[in-house]
Amino acid sequence: MHAQEVTFIKLVQGEKQFQVPLYQRTYSWTQPELRQLWDDVSDLVEAQLDGESPASHFLGSVVLAPGQLAAGGVQRWLVVDGQQRLTTLMLAFTALRDHLRETGGGESAKAADKIEDQYLVNKYLDGTDHYRLLPTQADRDAFIACVSGGPRAGGEGNIGAAYRFFRGVYTEGSRQHGPEWTDAVMTALGALLSIVEITADAQDNVFRIFESINNTGVGLSQSDLLRNYVFMLLPTRGERVYQQLWLPMQQQLGPKNLELLVWLDLVVRGNSRAKQTDIYREQQRRLQPLAGNEDALQAEIAALTERGQRLLRVLDPSRETDPALRAALERLGRWGGQTHYPLALFLLDRVDAGDSTAAEAAEALRFVESYLVRRLLCQSSTTGLNRLFMEAPKELEQGLPVAQAVRRYLSAKRTGARVWPDDAEVMEAVRRKPFYTAGRSQQRFFVLRTLEESYGASEVVDYARSPLTVEHVLPQNPSRAWFELLAEEAEDGQGPQEMHELLVHTLGNLSLSGENSRLSNHPFRRKQEILDSSALRMNLEIAAEPRWGAKEIAARSERLGRRAVEIWPGPIRGKREVPEEWPGWSELRSALVAVPAGSWTTYGAMAALIGSHPVPVRNYLAGTSGLHGAYRVLTADGRVSDNFRWPDGDQGDPRTLLAAEGVPFDGTGRASVAHRLSADDLATLLDKELPRDNAESVLPDAEVQGRAARFEQLLRENHPALAESVLSVLGFWQRLDPDCSLVYGRAAETSCFPTLDLRAGGGSGTSWPLAVYPVAGTVEVVFQYLRTRPPFDDTEARRELLRRLNQIDGIQLAEAKLELRPSFPIEVLARQSEEIQGALEWFVHFTALHLAQQAA
Repeated sequence: MHAQEVTFIKLVQGEKQFQVPLYQRTYSWTQPELRQLWDDVSDLVEAQLDGESPASHFLGSVVLAPGQLAAGGVQRWLVVDGQQRLTTLMLAFTALRDHLRETGGGESAKAADKIEDQYLVNKYLDGTDHYRLLPTQADRDAFIACVSGGPRAGGEGNIGAAYRFFRGVYTEGSRQHGPEWTDAVMTALGALLSIVEITADAQDNVFRIFESINNTGVGLSQSDLLRNYVFMLLPTRGERVYQQLWLPMQQQLGPKNLELLVWLDLVVRGNSRAKQTDIYREQQRRLQPLAGNEDALQAEIAALTERGQRLLRVLDPSRETDPALRAALERLGRWGGQTHYPLALFLLDRVDAGDSTAAEAAEALRFVESYLVRRLLCQSSTTGLNRLFMEAPKELEQGLPVAQAVRRYLSAKRTGARVWPDDAEVMEAVRRKPFYTAGRSQQRFFVLRTLEESYGASEVVDYARSPLTVEHVLPQNPSRAWFELLAEEAEDGQGPQEMHELLVHTLGNLSLSGENSRLSNHPFRRKQEILDSSALRMNLEIAAEPRWGAKEIAARSERLGRRAVEIWPGPIRGKREVPEEWPGWSELRSALVAVPAGSWTTYGAMAALIGSHPVPVRNYLAGTSGLHGAYRVLTADGRVSDNFRWPDGDQGDPRTLLAAEGVPFDGTGRASVAHRLSADDLATLLDKELPRDNAESVLPDAEVQGRAARFEQLLRENHPALAESVLSVLGFWQRLDPDCSLVYGRAAETSCFPTLDLRAGGGSGTSWPLAVYPVAGTVEVVFQYLRTRPPFDDTEARRELLRRLNQIDGIQLAEAKLELRPSFPIEVLARQSEEIQGALEWFVHFTALHLAQQAA
């Protein structure tokens, strides 16, 4: 075997082809891996734009074995390892090529052609030899659709999702930074990502190499490498220093937090570009000048140990002795995440050094909390936040009290991605933005809890012992009575469904309750009775309302918005730069790119997602050039709007384009509802956290009988003619296999999950194909969860489940929803019970076969 370090352009240039063997898994990178790669690329891009010459970023290795020569002398290489990286970079360049073709002029078109010829295809060859990369058979069609620019480019599956991800980041980056940014991206992807190319010899056993690579032991961590290096430089006192300083620190922090400390130590010292993957190299570079000076090295370890004690106060605020500082750290701990760690640790450094008081540090941390909460309420992008707080230790103004310095630092950005929203922006966001999809669940809970505590109720709620969850007063799955109430307030051209999407997730419609199952989807009068007995002042305020519709939700949004701006202070007042555009349009463009080929959405769903109204959304789409996928936004009844325009010149009939992607239309010109994406679907595609009941978080426990009875009660109340047939299908599931059981949800609408325990077959966790909702009267096919559970993490397996279900009369699921939770009516479950049972039986047997093959 031979190894050499190369750039991506050097790896793929020339007439060659990379083939992924059949024994490799399918392409599996999703948002977390793509985001990590993009963050690394963004650092390289930013460094170039700052005039620096950045060092290359090590991406990993690619192991290749020689294959047969193809026609025309193309050298084929089998990708033994590294196909995820290789496929991702190919898709990144494919998306960049298409972005340049759609948005640029002559020079951009030349750059796009250069990308195609250098990275993507063998220009003068036909058939499969034309493509520089050939993924596994399961991924091949989706990949070729992207590279060839077919109508299904960016469709379902991980291949399509990765392509759409890169289209999205390119759209926003080029709008913010211009053509220089795009040039820097091209350079970063092609010339600044370092890859170790390992080529096997012809006589090597390729599959044995693959096995050995993927069955290695646990490697040394970054902190392990640093420890070994440091104590190598302490030949005469290493044992004593280790026993007295390093070992106690390591035992107190544990491996994970020790590595966190070593990284934070770099950041607090002013290295704002330090990456947690490179801390050994960065610390080694910093300590190298001290080699031979054991006193200085011991002092460095002692300083690190002291900083470790401060980190323990950040991680466990109960260790902090000052009450105000402890409270500020506890609140940020409840908020969650590590974004604030660099600044919090820096402030504790200042306090312990006597350069600041604990009261000043506590006030500074409250400004940090306010900055984070206000940005959550406004659903500001989190891009750049980590860098902002990493830069704070070296950027804070000297000579000022730390609270004043922190507030001035966070207020400095008057526009752009890092802005601290002012009172007016917060108020507008509270009125319109879908708060329920903002941030993470613990952050939303933090905001609602803090709002409740601001009422100063005499009866203190024990949040640690009370199982409170977020309650939608206007239910997520409303009954007909709720829709009738909304219809009374609907504006011209707006139906109750669109009104529901616009209102349901706003802060004004949300509260906290421990009675979600009792509140359920009941009419407001029944909810009033339950909320009126609540210990929470917010709920008593809701219960005092005579009705609950758009007017009442808007009025409560105003009240909560005023409370929010009082609790969380805003930036220092100064002349605010007028932003070039409303931030919601950026989110709309991201959503357009996220819509898979073969699906469509509505102006109302887009408006609900970004906190706007269907009319301005329609006007923006009609008047803005360079938008990708605007033709996939239709009216509420699935028609092309009369106001639809191509701002960049006629690109064809939207119906024809959608039909080519696989969207059926009826004789009246309405698109199939099965292919429609709701606002919640769009939020899921944008990787927003949308809390949903699932079988893994609600495993059977002592309450299972009560929840089972509750499910049956709701089923009989809402679907009396279907109840017995539905229960019969669920009973069939329980008899299918000893590992089959029924699990019931804890949300307001008690759902039922036919669940398969995978542990007996050698797997881990559980899997479930369906979720049955007795009030809404729907059965969801949970592709969103199946895509993370073998064997249905393979797109082809999910596609086969979809195909079998679509053979049943009354079920029409779109392939574009293989990453979502499409549904069909509960009537189908009841009336087509034998066919449904056949699909469920196949699901169990297919899973069992996979587990047996894995165990063999």
